[in-house]
Amino acid sequence: MIKINAYSKLMRFDKPIGIFLLLWPTLWPLWLVNKGVPELKMLLIFILGVVVMRSAGCVINDIIDKDIDPSVERTKTRPLANNSVSIGEAYFLLLILLSIALTLVLQLNLSSFFWALGGLLITIIYPFCKRFFAAPQLILGFAFSWSIPMVYAANNLALNTEAYLLWLSVGLWTVMYDTFYALVDKADDLKVGINSTAILFGERVVFMTVLLQSSVILLWVLVGLFYELNFIYFSSLIVAACLFIRQQQLVKGADPNQCLKAFLENNYVGLVIFLGVFLDLLFIN
Repeated sequence: MIKINAYSKLMRFDKPIGIFLLLWPTLWPLWLVNKGVPELKMLLIFILGVVVMRSAGCVINDIIDKDIDPSVERTKTRPLANNSVSIGEAYFLLLILLSIALTLVLQLNLSSFFWALGGLLITIIYPFCKRFFAAPQLILGFAFSWSIPMVYAANNLALNTEAYLLWLSVGLWTVMYDTFYALVDKADDLKVGINSTAILFGERVVFMTVLLQSSVILLWVLVGLFYELNFIYFSSLIVAACLFIRQQQLVKGADPNQCLKAFLENNYVGLVIFLGVFLDLLFIN
């Protein structure tokens, strides 16, 4: 039982926020390209894929960061950092997760398989970027928005203007909310030599995150126009904008606990946008 609990923590099942932040941008295009509820099989494949790949990403991250995590307050209790899971056990767990992911993607078409390989490559690259790239959140943005081109590929659709707008919006949204997350670890990251946009933006972090939030809302407006959505969807954007404003109120004092809260509340943003898409397509389109 102790080992099972440790494996669960290694996959971050005790912190499901990452699953939700990956899930919402996966559900948006699934509903949009199908103009409503997608085929059940495809929906289940993508939902399970989100859970499995987020878990695999956490294991990969912790394997690569096993020598750094003990020096960071927030991560020092992670299973590899506190030796409750061995490196061999972590690799074995990763193999199981990637095998499940492969089984899932093989249920889709060949194009989806190649896109999935690209997503795996980005997932592996990201933890290393923190060591040599000033804005690793940009790479994370690719990782957390990768399901968008995969949805198009799985539905045998070419990437069009609205797909690129949605892809860009999720990438920028990820950079924004992970900057809030990086503010929590800023002091420790400076000590151990880890890069982040929280460090890169410095005293301009409020301005830069407001700029990112404004850009994301604008892109979501354009997505709604291209998909010919109506007032329910655009009302959800107003709610999302209000949530963004609240997040800025939370981070303005640079208190780590409040910054973490601002990060976590992006789950509500994702949910609101999904409800906007879901209800708009259900009742109007």
